[in-house]
Amino acid sequence: MMFRKSPESFLSLLAALLLAACSDAPGAQARPDSAQRRAAQQSRAAAALAADSVARAKIPLVPTPDTLRGLYVNRWATIGQKVWKLIDVSKRTEVNALVIDVKDDRGYMLYPSRVPLAREIGADAQNEEIRPMSHRRLRALLDTMRAHDIYPIARIVVVKDPILAEKKPEWSIRTKADGRPWLDKNGKPWLDPHHKGVWDYAAALAEEAVELGFSEVQLDYVRFPDERRLVREAAFALAEGRTRAEVIRQQLGAIRARLKPLGVPMTIDVFGLTTSDTTDMGIGQRWEAFIDQADYVLPMTYPSHYAPGSYKIAKPNANPYQVIDKALKDAKRRTDGIAGAARVIPWYQDFTLGAPRYGVKEVSAQMQAGYDNGIASWILWNPSSNYTLGALRPEKSAGALAPADSTADSTKAAASPPPR
Repeated sequence: MMFRKSPESFLSLLAALLLAACSDAPGAQARPDSAQRRAAQQSRAAAALAADSVARAKIPLVPTPDTLRGLYVNRWATIGQKVWKLIDVSKRTEVNALVIDVKDDRGYMLYPSRVPLAREIGADAQNEEIRPMSHRRLRALLDTMRAHDIYPIARIVVVKDPILAEKKPEWSIRTKADGRPWLDKNGKPWLDPHHKGVWDYAAALAEEAVELGFSEVQLDYVRFPDERRLVREAAFALAEGRTRAEVIRQQLGAIRARLKPLGVPMTIDVFGLTTSDTTDMGIGQRWEAFIDQADYVLPMTYPSHYAPGSYKIAKPNANPYQVIDKALKDAKRRTDGIAGAARVIPWYQDFTLGAPRYGVKEVSAQMQAGYDNGIASWILWNPSSNYTLGALRPEKSAGALAPADSTADSTKAAASPPPR
């Protein structure tokens, strides 16, 4: 090899290289200025990485509509193709919101969760039974809804969660006889509403849902099981003298305080009878006790769920206008004068459970009863997410009094809906 420099220059260069090699050898000491520069560079890199993580842009949310008109979308409809058809319905009609199962009453998560407890108990497991949708597909769904101003609501079932109750039996309702988990009529355990961990889990899932792009959190099954034998069979060690209504009120207040920083409404589903029954019906839901513990309260005023003779109506299911009219009048009367009371948005029945078969006439009658009581918002419930399209008005005619097409009755599931 030939060197273009003098031998003296070569020797100087060789010495410099040997010195550099020694400085990199184990145990060698770097010059103070070099060490300081290296530490400063590392510090700046770490700060840049942290800043980038923190500064990740929040996903913009769809604003809450002044008048909300929604449809329930079950978990399987969301994972499959039906949700896209319902988005198309929303684009063409007055519907401006979809209530989507983020966690359903089996405890199944809609998507893979980052909440440690959900992963621990397998609520989002990738198997043939649960099959969660990918985050990429969820992102496409929520982005599409936002692009069309369709308000996404995350429904999270709280107390009815067999997966969590089985994996954490210490959180479940226990029997007086032997301390084992109490089982409902379907042989499933329920979570104990007294237990703080139950509500913390729901809150963590709610925080995640909003971070992913849902604009509202809707909590369902915020109650005790509706089986009379619970009173004589179950023991509640955490009650501490409180009534069930007090327990539900306190838990709702705590979860609302935790979710307040999210800046989105917290809503609760309650039995339709709560608007009229002055007791807590054994489930812990009493109107005056919960009406100021949420931003919106959604009574499930399904005419088929009222016993014959309710409101002096022989056949409530056959008289949807009269049932809704009475229920909402009671709700308004009992809400008057309560500071910080939630806004009432009723659930209406769009399924058939007994005679008559529900169609445009029956669904529209419920809506009209709401309008006549000054309540313009509503959400339709069908367990299979099949809706009576003829009862929905065109988007530009949302203020009209007549339905868009009284003959366009869609096919609805004949099976009985699950009780809520």
